[in-house]
Amino acid sequence: MNLNQIHNVYFIGIGGIGMSALARYFQNIGKNVSGYDKTPTMLTNELMAKGMNIHFEDNISLIPSDYYVENTLVIITPAVPISHSEWNYFLERDYVVKKRAEVLGIITKDTFCFAVAGTHGKTTTSSILGHILFESGADVTAFIGGIVENYHSNLIGNGKTITVVEADEFDRSFLHLHPNIACVTSMDADHLDIYGDSTAIEDSFREFADKVENKNNLFVPRGLPLDGIQIEIIDKQSQIPPLGIGGLFKAFNIRIENGFYVFDVKTPSEIIQNLQFGLPGRHNLMNALMALAMAKTYGTPTESIAKALASFKGIQRRFSYQIKSEKLVYIDDYAHHPTEINAVHQAVRELYPNQKVLAIFQPHLFSRTKDFADDFAKSLSQFDEVLLLDIYPARELPMEGITSSWLLSKMEKNHKKLVSKDALIAAILESDATIIVTIGAGDIGELVPKIKEALS
Repeated sequence: MNLNQIHNVYFIGIGGIGMSALARYFQNIGKNVSGYDKTPTMLTNELMAKGMNIHFEDNISLIPSDYYVENTLVIITPAVPISHSEWNYFLERDYVVKKRAEVLGIITKDTFCFAVAGTHGKTTTSSILGHILFESGADVTAFIGGIVENYHSNLIGNGKTITVVEADEFDRSFLHLHPNIACVTSMDADHLDIYGDSTAIEDSFREFADKVENKNNLFVPRGLPLDGIQIEIIDKQSQIPPLGIGGLFKAFNIRIENGFYVFDVKTPSEIIQNLQFGLPGRHNLMNALMALAMAKTYGTPTESIAKALASFKGIQRRFSYQIKSEKLVYIDDYAHHPTEINAVHQAVRELYPNQKVLAIFQPHLFSRTKDFADDFAKSLSQFDEVLLLDIYPARELPMEGITSSWLLSKMEKNHKKLVSKDALIAAILESDATIIVTIGAGDIGELVPKIKEALS
């Protein structure tokens, strides 16, 4: 498929974080972009402000008439049901209809592709890497699964020769990509509704890793069962172990100064001292180390990497500070898996020891809640107080017996409560917690401005 011959691009599910990045990309390269989504959001408002025609009713008559031509590409998201009338309209008339992952595969095939895979850390790692490459002057476009604070966008750059993409394991999407340099941040069980069990997930990651021809261009955390260059964080009390096969990237001498991580990095060729990075949590430090290793391997100058790490401001809904004062801190995070919730908890406790923490969590997907209920209960019980919202269904229908009330009953905690969205703010204001965290991947992000206003 030749994208140069495409004049119009129509998105079914244009408001998704990954879909909207593609929409921005196609508009940037001169294509006409329109689309449908189920509901208006802050993202769809931004796209409409850029001139994209977007509607919110599944109605064939609302498709712009000049899109009824052969040179129209239709892109769909997996969240759209097969019964969608607009989708079926295009299918029945033999339009070119592609999944988002397939389109990313087409784009990356003709570029030097950096691919960031893993069940956690994809968005942060790809954002840091995209920022490093852009700041170094590379001809890059980075497709990001979140809004990067430095750019107020989920698209970094407008380059034609280098791409940075999140290699999404959902529906085995990442197997469409053509990575030249890649990393796998983690391989925890997730998406069991698609894979069935953790073994199938690991096999899929191995298949992705095999797409990287040069194993010196594949980076994995130490201990992950893949053949690649190992990345490691060394506690400041520990000695640096000998270099492993192919050389290790290690962060060591880690300390916190003025709200920043300050650390040194051992690479196969040098020791880089006194790097600064502002995102809290050891998981984010590992993400930064992954991005550093990939950029360094590509040939990005050390000075450019150091400057970009220090200037990286983070991603919206990734440990995103909404209020930060002496009396109250409010943080919003996209965490939707027990491992991610544990990472948020670790970062909060490291930064704010001995303070009372209230967590507000919206579970995402009935299947994920069912598969990891005990782990969710354990990770949430670490917080001092928990408010639990109803499960956000996304693409799923309800499952009998799988409810937030059921999940709440599994939590070994006294200070826990099931609340509706309408009663949430009142429940938050009743708490005497000095640290408040909203967590979840559903529409809880849409509530953040109201919560922030009420707390302010």
